[in-house]
Amino acid sequence: MAKSLSQAFFRRSVHEVARDLIGTTLLFKGVGGRIVEVEAYHHTDPAAHSFRGPTSRNAVMFGPPGYAYVYRSYGIHWCLNFVCEPEGSASAVLIRAIEPETGLAAMRRRRRLADQRLLCAGPGRLCEALGIAGAHNGLALDAPPFELFARTAAVEIVAGPRIGITKAVDKPWRYGLEGSRFLSRRFSSPI
Repeated sequence: MAKSLSQAFFRRSVHEVARDLIGTTLLFKGVGGRIVEVEAYHHTDPAAHSFRGPTSRNAVMFGPPGYAYVYRSYGIHWCLNFVCEPEGSASAVLIRAIEPETGLAAMRRRRRLADQRLLCAGPGRLCEALGIAGAHNGLALDAPPFELFARTAAVEIVAGPRIGITKAVDKPWRYGLEGSRFLSRRFSSPI
């Protein structure tokens, strides 16, 4: 059985954590799968929610690493982030896509969709499929309802520009599992 990830795993550079999350397993209330795509947001990055300082919305980012930062995007979709780096640095990794493996029936019911490839391909789809919402903001990642397990084999990681942002669009801070068919979007120009 794979080793559970502790809060210490997140007490490192957001880029190290982002890369090391590829291939790990994320379960929420027993439903989930292998993480195949993430994006890093450093506190010095104008695209990061924490760039302009703490607010009631982003307060979790300024706390200790190893906690969930869940926010609503465009007033429609919930998005899940993992807070990283030393406490107060306000950096996080957005979980963009997983390969659905456990609890497929629950995911299909929540998403009203049969196509396994599209169940969790995108941060909003992922949260809907796993049942993650604003009430889960600020929860520890090393305790139920979250479970995170280290990858059990080496993986090939690809990097490229992030998606759906208007600031710092040139930064190659999107990371994915090479060749995965469960990505939210292919890496058209890997870096």
